[in-house]
Amino acid sequence: MRIIIETERLLLREILDTDLEGMFALDNNPNVHTYLGKNPILTIDKSQDYINKIRKQYVVHGIGRYAVILKDTKQFIGWCGIKYITEPENGHVNFHEIGYRFIEDYWGKGYGYESAKAWLDYGFNTMNIKTIYASAHIDNKGSRHILGKLGMQTKNEFEWNKIPCIWFELENKTI
Repeated sequence: MRIIIETERLLLREILDTDLEGMFALDNNPNVHTYLGKNPILTIDKSQDYINKIRKQYVVHGIGRYAVILKDTKQFIGWCGIKYITEPENGHVNFHEIGYRFIEDYWGKGYGYESAKAWLDYGFNTMNIKTIYASAHIDNKGSRHILGKLGMQTKNEFEWNKIPCIWFELENKTI
């Protein structure tokens, strides 16, 4: 089943091999990686590897990170989506996490909130997920603002790969 979600300004669809240049532009930018361990990718081959891993998640878990495309220009501006996490993180394993990452030129325009809100609605109303989790670097005010605006509740601070993070949760009120 192919998932396509539309919002007022955005189209959320599977990440494709044709998104390679956009993915490289995203993850090659050191500013994008400020709160991700300061380790931007240096080769386009690494972007292709990342796309391949994301596409495998679609097959294995039926969900994952999706391309965020501007409706009016068809421009790839980043990704957002619900990923099924099977590795331990903050005392949890086998859980659904919402995440997003955008090309720097598109920061501060509301795309993170708009796409994440659409995914939360999909996760709760279509997938019937009981709880959706998220984490953000403790100093990432932009991401923390989005998660708070979504109604996600701060639960605790923890360390992930030596990165100080805050853990967020949101319960599905319709289940």
